[in-house]
Amino acid sequence: MAIEVFWGSGSPYAWRVLLALEHKRLPYVSHLLQFSKQEHKSPHMLALNPRGRVPVLKDGDYVCFESLAILYYLDLKYPQPPIFGRTPEEAGTIMRVICEYQAYIEPHLQKITRGILFGDADLAGDEITAALHAAASEARTIEGRLSKSEWIVGDSFSAVDMVIFPGIQLLKRALDKPAARALSSRFMPVEVNHPALGRWLARVAALPGYERTYPPHWK
Repeated sequence: MAIEVFWGSGSPYAWRVLLALEHKRLPYVSHLLQFSKQEHKSPHMLALNPRGRVPVLKDGDYVCFESLAILYYLDLKYPQPPIFGRTPEEAGTIMRVICEYQAYIEPHLQKITRGILFGDADLAGDEITAALHAAASEARTIEGRLSKSEWIVGDSFSAVDMVIFPGIQLLKRALDKPAARALSSRFMPVEVNHPALGRWLARVAALPGYERTYPPHWK
């Protein structure tokens, strides 16, 4: 039976899984759910994931949710090409950088993007300003890595690229909004302020199958 993936357009977590499926060239059935219709909280979806969130992956009788868990499952079940490294050392570094992103960058990105896209924060306030400064500082760390290598860890596209890429793209989309004009100059344009990061974004976007992962409502 084919892999089934349930996802929502614009979800950075779902985007990670689509990137992994395309990179591993795994055939899958795509179920695009409409957040506006609460399809991710339908009885069918709650039976798959009681938390009512996406992404959800179904592979035969096995169901997996939480994006990082899905990436890990896919790499063990379908190991070629590997996305968690080819050596224990590389795997440890990939997982460490993912943990660093989740702990030190992602909360700030969420605060900024939610504040811009949903208007639930004062964009001129200290909280958003501090979050943007923190995100820019961490972006410089990633910039340093990418100035020495084409990918964030190692010499090939890996799970850490898949985890971080959608979050950066969502931040870029938010900062492109007119309401964020005063904020965007601190990060945008990426190609000028963080040139290695900009080249990496273009590199990911040039990967085979990328167009099938791109959020449809962003086109």
